[in-house]
Amino acid sequence: MTINNETPLSARALKLSNLVKGARDTIPMLVGAAPFGMIFGALVSTSTMMPWHGQLMSLSVYAGSSQFIAAGLVASHTGMLVIWLTTFIVNLRHMLYAATLLPHVAHLSARWRWLLGFLLTDETFAVVAGHHQQPLSATERRYAHWYFLGSGLAMYSNWQCWTLIGLLFGTLFPGLQNMGLDYAMVATFIAIIVPQLHKLPYLAAAVAAGSFAFLLRDLPYKLGLLTAVFVGVTVGMVLSRQMLSNKESV
Repeated sequence: MTINNETPLSARALKLSNLVKGARDTIPMLVGAAPFGMIFGALVSTSTMMPWHGQLMSLSVYAGSSQFIAAGLVASHTGMLVIWLTTFIVNLRHMLYAATLLPHVAHLSARWRWLLGFLLTDETFAVVAGHHQQPLSATERRYAHWYFLGSGLAMYSNWQCWTLIGLLFGTLFPGLQNMGLDYAMVATFIAIIVPQLHKLPYLAAAVAAGSFAFLLRDLPYKLGLLTAVFVGVTVGMVLSRQMLSNKESV
């Protein structure tokens, strides 16, 4: 039987400490996402969409790649069903992220899981997954969801800020999306993916997605890319579940 000697004050300090640490460890990702958010805002400001549409999308959808795709489809007067299906497929990779982090949040209440699920992005996943791969003390693990929250809130605030900047000043730089700033996000994705490739599910997912993206690159409407996303996530999910079931049966 263990006795918890933490006072309400010390518990509050530990929560705040983990919250700040999560935000601090996410700073490199904030730098990479900043140009991407600004380009999205600029894209909306120079399109037929109203500026508040773009900010509302960042506030409620909060998924960079899906927002870019949705903005393009809206501008081309695509049907709502096609937009929903396309963005759903693009965001399927989050199922793989969620499956990886589930053992660390399964004990939390539904309110916490819904909140953290909404804040889960590629960057936050990389930071939080890296945090859990470190040797953590029992106290650090007990408050690890506050670390997750700190990282998620930092990314969310950063995305809203740069979207707004792009919306306000995008018309002054109409060619902003063609200035190569989007390379920052490519570099960020490389930094996210490469450290995860030592795990078989991620390596297999990357190889499968890359292969299908190359083989189907000539399909219209980016169907090759969407197929690659679906295949990569499916391969990763299947292997993750198989490895988990094998571990439980041992």
